[in-house]
Amino acid sequence: MLRYLLLTLTALTLACSAPPPPEPEVDRGAGDVFKADDALDAIVPADYKIEKLAGGMVFTEGPLWIKEGGPYLIFSDVRGNCIYRWNPGDTAASVFRANVYAGDRAGGVGPNGLNMDARGRILACEHANRRISRLEDGEWTTVIDNYQGKKLNSPNDLAWHPNGGLYFTDPPYGLAKLEEDPARELDFNGIYRLDYAGGDLELLVREQSRPNGIGFSPDGKTAYVANSDAANKVWMAYDVSEDGKFANGRVFYDVNAETAEGMPDGLKLDKQGNLYCTGPGGVWIFTPDGAHLGTIRPDEVPANVAWGDDGKTLYMTARTGLYRIALNAEGRMPADMGSE
Repeated sequence: MLRYLLLTLTALTLACSAPPPPEPEVDRGAGDVFKADDALDAIVPADYKIEKLAGGMVFTEGPLWIKEGGPYLIFSDVRGNCIYRWNPGDTAASVFRANVYAGDRAGGVGPNGLNMDARGRILACEHANRRISRLEDGEWTTVIDNYQGKKLNSPNDLAWHPNGGLYFTDPPYGLAKLEEDPARELDFNGIYRLDYAGGDLELLVREQSRPNGIGFSPDGKTAYVANSDAANKVWMAYDVSEDGKFANGRVFYDVNAETAEGMPDGLKLDKQGNLYCTGPGGVWIFTPDGAHLGTIRPDEVPANVAWGDDGKTLYMTARTGLYRIALNAEGRMPADMGSE
């Protein structure tokens, strides 16, 4: 009996000291999420999965969810010089608008950031055409293409403010030689506000070296602008005054030490004021006070994001493909913004 008890105790001791079985591997799909702070759990579901929806493009940008007549998502291929359409349930995207730029230049000449106005008309930042255009009756018409008579550089991204103003960034990426291009007429890369109804264009900032993605806090009091400059990889924040001007420019977050591929680019916010910013290695998620919660890392480095479906799905345009992830957070949909 004693020998039996000793053998039983030994077996129990060995069982208790044995390492637990390994956790089963979870299929995260086309990428993963890096968690920097436990607060990320309130945003990214524990069972998240990143899906690749379409591929085969050259350099994707500017995703925009459209509800009327759909729903569906459109997105730019800057280097492919076209806009694609992806319908829910499809395994590929189709060309929505081809040859947005009709010239003979190659490279990043096509559309970039996309948005819509309150009437549901699509707005496009066109690189080589150096303008913001609007799709009306199947044709692109110019909304704005100059500042004080001088041709814009190459509008990149645009966002609506609650005050009805259309704000956009104008870096040099649509110019073949960037700042050194002989066709360049402005000696700065600006951030602007357009009176959409009246047509007046106001320069707000000319000091930021390479302004790119732009967005606003839910209360409209803070603007965030990505700086896509290899020499200064940061996101900037600005106070927005009651008359819509920018003030108190400061660095919101600095990623100059990051070595992963990608720079600060497109961005969106959720209804709580958290930011979803494409940058080195993925989509960086920040709280309004600048705490980095984590990074969504699809298989390709994303350049822009957009809310879609019920407002809790984040679509990501990443190099040659389109990706998405379902989140707990909710963003403002394009149809909720815009001006007549």
